[in-house]
Amino acid sequence: MSELTKVRQWGSEAETPKRAVLPAMLNGALGKCPHCGKGHIFQGYLGTRPACEECGEELYHHRADDLPAYLNIFITGHVVVGLMLMIMTMGDLPMWPMTFATAFVALAFAGLVMRPLKGATIGAQWALAMHGFGGHDD
Repeated sequence: MSELTKVRQWGSEAETPKRAVLPAMLNGALGKCPHCGKGHIFQGYLGTRPACEECGEELYHHRADDLPAYLNIFITGHVVVGLMLMIMTMGDLPMWPMTFATAFVALAFAGLVMRPLKGATIGAQWALAMHGFGGHDD
């Protein structure tokens, strides 16, 4: 039997089932439905499906907005600056090759991590019953 947690909703208390956050975020990062873990949440590169094709969980009301982009900038910046500092300490690379190399790595890495970050954000919102995932409108 699932644990229930009290959620305040505009002055009333509604009971919603407690959902595990980490498994939902991992499913989302893998592009799977945070509810069943089988269906896909993306159509195209970053477009979200309106609902899971396996379990029917509605996904259209997520609000991933800017958080994945902010996390992407934070993570990519640390990786690229660290890589650039390693290259600079190992050898003397001229300015233009260093500029093009770090720009290429930054763009490639940012493109690779954007989709998992958006999926993890959607999974976290689902697990925490945010933005319509809890059966109520925000």
